[in-house]
Amino acid sequence: MMTEFPWIAKYPKGVPAEINPDVYPHIPAVLDHIAAERPSCPCFTNMGTTLTAKETQALAEDLAGYLQSLPGMQKGDRVAIMMPNLLQYTVSLFAVLKAGFIVVNVNPLYTARELEHQLKDADVKAIIIIENFAKTLERVIDRTPVEHIITTAVGDLFPPVKRLLINSVIKYVKKMVPEWHLPHAVSFRDALAKGHAHGFTPVELKNTDVALLQYTGGTTGVAKGAMLTHRNVLANVEQTGHWISVTFKKYEEVAMCALPLYHIFSFTATLCFLNWGARSVLITNPRDIKGLVKECQKWRFSIYTGVNTLYNALLNVPEFKNVDFSRLKMAVAGGTQIQKVVAEKWKNATGGGILEAYGLTETSPGVCGNLPDAPWDGSVGYPVPSTEVTIRGEGFKDLGRCDDLSKIADYTGEICVKGPQVMAGYWNRPDETAGVFRDGWLRTGDVGFMDAEGKITITDRKKDMILVSGFNVYPNEVEGVIASMPGILECGVVGVPHERSGETVKAVIVRKDPSITKEDVVKYCRTQLTGYKIPKQIVFVDALPKTAVGKILRRELKDIQQQ
Repeated sequence: MMTEFPWIAKYPKGVPAEINPDVYPHIPAVLDHIAAERPSCPCFTNMGTTLTAKETQALAEDLAGYLQSLPGMQKGDRVAIMMPNLLQYTVSLFAVLKAGFIVVNVNPLYTARELEHQLKDADVKAIIIIENFAKTLERVIDRTPVEHIITTAVGDLFPPVKRLLINSVIKYVKKMVPEWHLPHAVSFRDALAKGHAHGFTPVELKNTDVALLQYTGGTTGVAKGAMLTHRNVLANVEQTGHWISVTFKKYEEVAMCALPLYHIFSFTATLCFLNWGARSVLITNPRDIKGLVKECQKWRFSIYTGVNTLYNALLNVPEFKNVDFSRLKMAVAGGTQIQKVVAEKWKNATGGGILEAYGLTETSPGVCGNLPDAPWDGSVGYPVPSTEVTIRGEGFKDLGRCDDLSKIADYTGEICVKGPQVMAGYWNRPDETAGVFRDGWLRTGDVGFMDAEGKITITDRKKDMILVSGFNVYPNEVEGVIASMPGILECGVVGVPHERSGETVKAVIVRKDPSITKEDVVKYCRTQLTGYKIPKQIVFVDALPKTAVGKILRRELKDIQQQ
């Protein structure tokens, strides 16, 4: 029983120690439930067009019928979805799963090399792709196992006049669709029509079936496909659903979904919102920060999902102060640590805090979360229901919980996790799977400690740690200090080789104030960091290299030189 763990006592009223991961038999059942209970529920909105639960279900079954009609397709085959946040994404997701196939989420900004790797690694048989990036697919299609292609345009699920206008502007005015040639491709709308005529045959799904091959972010190496079962994802939907139940009301919430749905954080969060009958406002291009702020101004939203870089970017748009925050109940952050300066600015701007959570692709993703309305304290909160967390040191020794904060170093080690949300393993990589599990625990590769009450603080990624003359330097700490300096927009910190100290600290910085010098940064750091933590290399740039969800690509920082 989980009741022996101290963090249980900290749970909000009504949050159970354990959840039932078998409430639904499979992921599409979440949509089916809402469609049966409230068919007219406005589930997904994109660019002013909304799909109800019943409409999403009907379209998904039409597309599922088409996928089932394709020659050679068998239950368990992999289908890639390569598009930003569009109504078509949600329809495709439920269609693929309803038809008995496995979803392979693909970042539409992938290079040809990255796309080829993922399609081959997952042995993808079919792909649903936005035509803006069809050229990338064209370059590699002959070297992949893909047999069936469905292409879509941004406005394909909009009303006829709006669809024609938006698709024409994107293609012919903005010229955002490079010429492509994929002779056997079928359009999304034709696939829907053919699927409707063919009909959909329900497939028997078990919750232990793999639902997603969710590829790891690839910030530190070659991306691997985490096998997430229907049960893994649904367990996390239940865990996070109970966590937010203190403030959420069914069929009343509006969520701003700026993070891409192909990323596991946004994917599971949006399923959780669907389970609440919330409206998810899908943002297609979150990099257009001013456009995102304009969209925010249209809605009295109650929940926001983001990462540190996104929240920081929003706060730096003057018009953001004109957004109506009167219904905002919760802003949730994951991916990377929220910096104190960003949390404080968000609180001042919106009146509410940022609920920082922790997870990883391999855990569907949620492991820990701060309590709703808890002030920022640099931690990632408590393990969510039905989740065990332990801190392990050398020889996989359980370091226990730290009851004396002056001795944190003695209790700092690798964070390890057990729970129903933990993946089945890596796709076709038994050695990698064996390497990441030990004694039933998932080794996260993240470093941190647990206090006496069970609250967890992340120190850093194990792989990102910098070793300066035998001393550990954690990039997050240095980044937090530099980011708090007036006139600094954001920064990334990495270790680079040094002949005397082994490694030294390098900071890559984006300035708001162009007059700031390297000397200014060093002087500021000296007031808050011990000598070996102060950057010896400082480079100023216009923008940091990031993944599509805003994670800093640390491996690229190493090669950046001052222009």
